[in-house]
Amino acid sequence: MVRLMVSDHARLMFVDIAKPKTSSRFKRPLLIGGAMLIALVLLTGVIMQPAGQPKVERSKLLLGTVQRGDMQVAIDGYGVLRSDKQTLITALTPATVAEVLLRSGAEVEADSIILRLNNPELLQEVEAAHMALLQEQANLRRLKLNNQRELLAEQATLAELTATFKSVQLRCEAEKGLAGKAVSMLAYKTTLLQQEQMQQRVNLQTQRIAQLKEVMREALIIQQEQINQAVAHHQNMQQRAERLVVRAGIKGVLQRLPVELGQSVNAGQELALVGSDKDLKALIRISQSKAEQLKIGQSAKINTRREQVAGVLTRITPEVRDGTIEVEIAFTEGVPASARPELNVDAQIFTASIKDTLFIERPMNAQSHTSSAVFRLAENNKSADLQQLSFGDDSGKFIQIKQGANEKDRFILSDMSSIHDAKMIQVVD
Repeated sequence: MVRLMVSDHARLMFVDIAKPKTSSRFKRPLLIGGAMLIALVLLTGVIMQPAGQPKVERSKLLLGTVQRGDMQVAIDGYGVLRSDKQTLITALTPATVAEVLLRSGAEVEADSIILRLNNPELLQEVEAAHMALLQEQANLRRLKLNNQRELLAEQATLAELTATFKSVQLRCEAEKGLAGKAVSMLAYKTTLLQQEQMQQRVNLQTQRIAQLKEVMREALIIQQEQINQAVAHHQNMQQRAERLVVRAGIKGVLQRLPVELGQSVNAGQELALVGSDKDLKALIRISQSKAEQLKIGQSAKINTRREQVAGVLTRITPEVRDGTIEVEIAFTEGVPASARPELNVDAQIFTASIKDTLFIERPMNAQSHTSSAVFRLAENNKSADLQQLSFGDDSGKFIQIKQGANEKDRFILSDMSSIHDAKMIQVVD
C-alpha cells in the first residue's frame, strides 16, 4: 500500500492506492490467445464437419470394381436384320388395288397371291394384241399360197420352154446330116439358131425361178418377223395382265406393303417387298470415328434382344451418312430362331485383345482414350473421393484404365454431374 499526498486548493488529502501485482499483466494476453485458439478450433470443426458434404443414397448408386485380366476391344453398333435375297414387286401399268389378300409380316410361298389389281383398258389391249397376232398369222398363210401359185406358173413356163428346146434340138440333130442335101443349109442354120435361142430362154427361166424363190423366202422371213413382233406384243400385254395378280415370287416373308385397298398406282410404283427369312444378315451402323479399326473377317456378336449369336464382318461400306458407316455381319452358326427381317438388333465387333490390363464397367459419360474424374468409394463404404482416371480402349460394356486406379478399387459408375463441384461425398444407407 502506497500513501500519496494530494494538494487540492490547499487541502491535503491522503489517498491509498493498491499496488498491482507484477504477474497480472501477463494474464490478459493469455486469455485473448486462448479465446482465439478455441474459436479457431471451433471454426475448423465446423469446416471439417461431414455434414457439409453432399450426401448420396447407396441404393441409387451403380458401383463397379476394377478388375485385372484380358479384355477384348469391341465396337458397338445398331441396325436391322435384312434378307440377302429380296424381291421388289412394282406395278407394270397404271391400275387400281381391287383386293388385298396378305399383310406385312405374312409368310409367303413363291406363288402366294398378295394383291389383285384392276385395269379394264389393259384387258382390251390384250384382246387387240391377240387379234393382231391372228391377222399376221393369216397373212403368212396367204403369202405362202400366193408364192406357191406364182412358182407353179413359172415352173410351167419353164417346162414348156424346155420341151420346145428339146424339140428344136432333135430337129437340129436330124438336119445336121442332111444339110446341103435333102435340107438346105439355110433351113439347118435356122434350126440351129432356134436351138440356141430356146437354150437361152430355158436358162433365163431357170434363173427367174431361182430369183423368185429367193424373193419368196425373204417375203416369208419378213412376214415371220411381223408375226414375231405381234407375238411379243401379245405376250407383253398378257404378262401385264397376269401381273394384275401380284404374287410373292419367292418363299419368305412379306416385309413391306405400301398400298391400300382402292388405291391407284402408277407404272413402276412399289407394290410389295418380299425377303427370304433364311438368308438374313445384320446391317449395322458404326461411328465413322472407329471405321479405321474395322477389317473384313473380324468376329462379332449380334444381340436380337432374345439371344446373342456369333457373326463375322463381311462388308464395309465407304459411304458416310449422319456420321456413321454401314457394315454387314453374317451369322456364322446359322440364323437364330428369333431372327426376323427388319428386326432391330445391336452388335459388337471385336477388333483386338488386350492382355493383362486393368478395366472396369464403363462409367457414365466415360469415353475411350480420354481422362475423366470419377468418385472412388472408400474402404468404409461411407464416403467417396474424386479420382482422375485415364481411360484406354473399350469393349462396349468395359473400358480399360491406364492410370489412376488399382485392382479391386471400387468406383461410382452413375452420372454424378449434378455434384461435379464436390471433391468428396458421403454415402448413406
